[in-house]
Amino acid sequence: MKMSSKQTPGLSKDETDERIKQALYYLTRVVQDMGIPRNIRRSASEAVRILMDPNMSPGLKASTVISILDEALADPNMPLFSRVVFLQVIAILEQIKDVV
Repeated sequence: MKMSSKQTPGLSKDETDERIKQALYYLTRVVQDMGIPRNIRRSASEAVRILMDPNMSPGLKASTVISILDEALADPNMPLFSRVVFLQVIAILEQIKDVV
């Protein structure tokens, strides 16, 4: 069985799409929470924008978002709720890889 260049090894397209939807759900909660500092919400908003970009492969989306969230996690003023959400999203997205 040959995979297209946009498929993820080990995950079907439906499984990959489901993981991206999960990540979008969690990140949207952070974006909409006005109790979270603006810079953290901005990072979550940027991550949402990237995950919704139809021109990027799933693996590229995942690695770019992981990088953004990892950088935001370094902020000592990040509330515990958003820190847990960002770590959860990273765990979800780490499963997504592109076929080389």
